[in-house]
Order: sequence, then structure tokens, then C-alpha cells
Amino acid sequence: MRIAIVGGGIGGLALALSLHRMGVACDVYESVPEVREIGVGITLLPHAMRELALLGVQEELEAAGIENYESVFCNRWGQFIYREPRGRHAGYSLPEVGLARGKLHGILYRAALERLGPAHIHLDHRCVGVEQDAKHAILRFHTAAGAPLAPVQADVAVACDGVNSTVRRGFYPGEKLAFGGINTWRGVTVHAPILTGKSYLRIGSIDTGKMVIYPIADDVDGQGNQLVNWVAEIRREGAAMNDWNQPGRPEDVIRFFEDWRFDWLDVPQLIRSAQSIFEYPMVDRDPVARWTFGRVTLLGDAAHPMYPRGSNGSAQALIDARVLAQLLREQADPVAALAEYEKLRLAPTSKIVETNRTVPPDYIIMKVDELTGGQPFDKLEDVISAEELRKLSDEYKEIAGFSLGALKG
Repeated sequence: MRIAIVGGGIGGLALALSLHRMGVACDVYESVPEVREIGVGITLLPHAMRELALLGVQEELEAAGIENYESVFCNRWGQFIYREPRGRHAGYSLPEVGLARGKLHGILYRAALERLGPAHIHLDHRCVGVEQDAKHAILRFHTAAGAPLAPVQADVAVACDGVNSTVRRGFYPGEKLAFGGINTWRGVTVHAPILTGKSYLRIGSIDTGKMVIYPIADDVDGQGNQLVNWVAEIRREGAAMNDWNQPGRPEDVIRFFEDWRFDWLDVPQLIRSAQSIFEYPMVDRDPVARWTFGRVTLLGDAAHPMYPRGSNGSAQALIDARVLAQLLREQADPVAALAEYEKLRLAPTSKIVETNRTVPPDYIIMKVDELTGGQPFDKLEDVISAEELRKLSDEYKEIAGFSLGALKG
């Protein structure tokens, strides 16, 4: 069987490594001419780490990042609403790790080069279309410069080419990105450790401004400072959609957070001191009824792009990769394997897409704001009980598939 993987991002490389682990040959076709470690932070939750441990890269990932100790929720006034231990500190057998996204990608890419061999990793192959007949999928590629390349014939093709997937567009040509007026800016800042130095922070809500802050590298300057990843989010009615991966300016962001100065963190200074800032829109796509079309299927962001809330996009792509690889190994008919993969994964990921839109992890903060009218509180227990807050947190974990019970099972 010959399997063609379109896209050498996290999902595509995880699928390649999963197939290799199970003794199934494949080739990866990536659009960029050169793979570089770029991007800001990413958090790997225990269910993501479970998949990465199976691929044999857990130790290297832990060495490259910071193991989170706790998750902390605050309102825009800097008041603590809820905090809970995370990863091993919460009883999981696996850690929750924050690191630079480029580090994760680089570790997976080097592992794929070593295990599959360079002859099976094809750079500068931008997919421009996929056709199929009764026995094969036929993939067509261009170089980054636009020169056509020889078509590739495979038994099946798996599209791992992201939220703007060319392969998906071939099956859903009129589909639009879903943008609800939420724009984001992502940056990294060298900063003294915040709270425990292993705290994942969510502050505020998208209607008044929200910050997600967590460290991704320790002692980067020999003086104990960390590289801190931050994401700023704001929803504004009628807002134009931010561009993709365009440099942002501190003044674009600080205006929403100018008065966010707490006794434990100066948010404007965190933004102003950033080494780099990029702007993004917060977008996803409506769940679709099908991912699989004969010998072609979708995986990861090509299948179920979701709001980047709850650190779940990469985790679901990693799970997709393992499930699909197992089915391709176990079933003699690859077309049947693709159909079974869709049957197992489409409904759960569609539920997460909807939940990330409406009841994400920071719904805890949104709920408290609703009860207080967005104003500071005197005593949190007069607003909402700790048990109610814990229930909101646990409900998201159940839907996303990383409750303690699910990972122990």
C-alpha cells in the first residue's frame, strides 16, 4: 500500500510517524522548500502527550519546554476566580507541557527524517489538486515558484494541509471561514516568572479583552527570566478580520489592556516588551458531514479546524493520526479504513468545534462576569461556589477527551 500525506505539519508528521511505527510505508509532501522552527507557543495537554509518548518523543519534548503546574483563571481586574493543578500535579501519568510550536514541529520533523528516511519527505511540493479512479488517488503538485511537478499516484491520500486546505476546498468549493469578529495577537516576551513560573493563565474575556499567558522556555538569559508566550483576544462587532501571520505592533494591542496593571502582573508592559508580535484572526469552519471521499480523507485542521481555545487543535490531530494509522494497518481495504476513521472521529471533533465556540475553558470567567456585571467582586463565594467552577472545568475536559478518568481507562 502506498499512502500519500499532503502536508508536513504536526498532524501530517504524526501520521507519518504513526504509520512507520505500525510498519506501514508512506510519503509526506510539504509545500515549503525549507522547514524552519517558527511560531509562538503551544500547550500539550495529557491526551496530546499520550500520543506523542507513543511516537517516542516525550522525553525530548519535556526537555524543550516547561511542565505546567497549574491553570489559573482571573477576571479583567486581576482577581483570582479559579485555579487547579495540571498534568502530573493533578494525578495524570503524563505532564502538561508548554513550549515553542516550532520546537514541537522540529522534533517531529527530525524524527520523521530519521525513521522514514529523507527519500520519503518531499519538500517544495504544494498540492494543487487530487483526483482519483477506482484504484488510485492521483495528486498534483507545484513548487513554491509555481512550476508543475510530476503527479503522484497512491492508494490513498490524506490531507493534512491545515485550515486553508486545498484538498478540502476541492470537495467544499464554496465553503467560507467562520469569523465571528474575534481577532488575536500572539507574542513572546522575556519576563520574570509569573506566579509559580509554571502557571497557565487566562485573564478576562473576549468581550472586554482576554489574555492567555504561559511560559515556554526557562532561564533564557542566565538571569532566571523566562520566554513567556501570550495571546491577546478581543471581539468587536463589525471588526475586519486580522491578516494571517502579519507582524503586529504593541500599540495595536495595548489599547485594549492599558489599565490591566495588577500587583502580580503589568500586562501593558508584558505586551510592550515583546520580542515579536503577530496578528491572526480567530476562525474555524462549520463541521461538515463528510471527511472521506473514496480514497481521499481529511485530518487535523483540514478536517475540523477549531478555535484555538483549550489547547485542543493539535491534540485532536494527533489522535486522528493514531486512529487512522491503526485502521490502515488492520484493514486490508484502505477505502474501508478511511470510512471507518471518519465514523470514529467526525462526531467527537465536531462536538469540540462547537464547544470551543460557545463553552470554552474560559467560560468560567465569562460566567463570573455575567454574575457580577463585569465588575470586581468582594467575595467570590458570594457569586459562585468552588464546586460549580470545578464542574465547568471538568465538563470541558470530558468533551475534549482528557478527563482523568478517560486517560486512565
